[in-house]
Amino acid sequence: MSMLLATVPPDAPTAPARPHAVVIGSGFGGLAAAVRLGARGYRVTVLEKLDAPGGRAYVFRQDGFTFDGGPTIVTAPFLLEELWALCGRRLSDDVELRPISPFYRIRFHDSATFDYTGDPAAMRAEIARFNPADVAGYERFMARSEAIFRVGFERLGDVPFDSWTDMARVVPDLVRLGSLGSVHRLVAKHIRDPRLRVALSFHPLLVGGNPFSASSIYALIAFLERRWGVHFAMGGTGALVAGLVDLIRGQGGTVQCRQEVAEITVDRGAATGVRLRSGAVVPADIVVSNADAAWTYRHLLAPQHRRRRWTDRRIEGARYSMSLFVWYFGTRRQYPDVAHHTILLGPRYRELLRDIFKRHHLAEDFSLYLHRPTATDPSLAPPGCDAFYVLSPVPHLASGTDWAATAEAYRASLARALGETILPGLEDAIVTQHVMTPQDFHDRLLSYRGAAFGMEPLLTQSAWFRPHNRSEEVDRLFLVGAGTHPGAGLPGVLCSARVLDAVVPHASVAR
Repeated sequence: MSMLLATVPPDAPTAPARPHAVVIGSGFGGLAAAVRLGARGYRVTVLEKLDAPGGRAYVFRQDGFTFDGGPTIVTAPFLLEELWALCGRRLSDDVELRPISPFYRIRFHDSATFDYTGDPAAMRAEIARFNPADVAGYERFMARSEAIFRVGFERLGDVPFDSWTDMARVVPDLVRLGSLGSVHRLVAKHIRDPRLRVALSFHPLLVGGNPFSASSIYALIAFLERRWGVHFAMGGTGALVAGLVDLIRGQGGTVQCRQEVAEITVDRGAATGVRLRSGAVVPADIVVSNADAAWTYRHLLAPQHRRRRWTDRRIEGARYSMSLFVWYFGTRRQYPDVAHHTILLGPRYRELLRDIFKRHHLAEDFSLYLHRPTATDPSLAPPGCDAFYVLSPVPHLASGTDWAATAEAYRASLARALGETILPGLEDAIVTQHVMTPQDFHDRLLSYRGAAFGMEPLLTQSAWFRPHNRSEEVDRLFLVGAGTHPGAGLPGVLCSARVLDAVVPHASVAR
């Protein structure tokens, strides 16, 4: 090496330093953004507040159990494959995605169950068990879901929506597809059985929306799942996080944990870097925030730099998604009859959702999502054991609930409900546990009002009406993640990073 260096004249020009991009937060949106920026020639630094990457996809490990902190449903895997391809690699070489069937087992309060799958024949048979007359209606609903998918996902999912004219161009399509109505209303047009209406309309809850108010554009999820399936990453969702971090490092980027950003620095209307909680300043040519969009504007950008849309008044006046109470637990026994994904519906549906989204009232009853990853990957628990988390949609912090005083009683009520239904003997079988409340979403994940999915996915808070991927307030500031376009859910946050290809200049022209 020294002989090689000796042949280089002392005045030889050196390669110019690559423009620097700082990414705030290492959720899936931030990690995907870092990979895409690295592929466009940037030197990327990802700054993460927590002690490990992942954001909402943080991994908890305790007592031999592995618990995925957040997203566990992997759909549209081609979006992940794109990221690996940008680095000249294949996703399958690093991560095994295993298809799940059924996608979800829905258990109604009367103990009847519905297995939701991607197999059209199996779905027709399940529909017929409840109401044979609804089979034709189901086919019509899926045809409408596909039509919405062709517009809402394929044509609009990675459109920047920088201008109101972008929105104006798609309004005719949205009207034609009936997007002014809700998902539940669309389903009800085709399905008569009340339980089937619930089974086919719950998808907005996966992205923080109320099926009775979320735009029917979110009905595209039904076709998206049928087209690509529902998968689980072997080793847990954390395997995808680790794989993305490896891609970033392979591009020459870095992921730095325990580095909380306190402020986005601005000079003459353009982002110039970030100031850390420690006081250190990290200069950058562009800044990408994967932090909650409302948190970004309210807490990371000084008020004098917010003069266009995202003033405090606008942030406070927006409607936010529900929050979540999540109980992670491991058992010393296994429950082999429990599916990978189970939705347990309580005695109320519409009324409970009204309590959560509109009244901001913590009700005594609940509906639950139970995740049993060891149904697919036994390595996530010690031999003979099962790993679970149960998630209960609850109001965000506007409810005024004192979660420090309420959490244990609420957890116990979930345990009783599960023990009396699909997990008999649960309380005696628990060997380890961990709880996250809406207060944790606020304090740990810096989610405004503890909302788990950012702004509620209403038509009036979607596309151009949502915080833009290219900041309206500050030049060279960009947003990715659940709080910006197109929204929450793994496909949504990955598409938000995809939008950057259209709005961030290539590194060769960034300076």
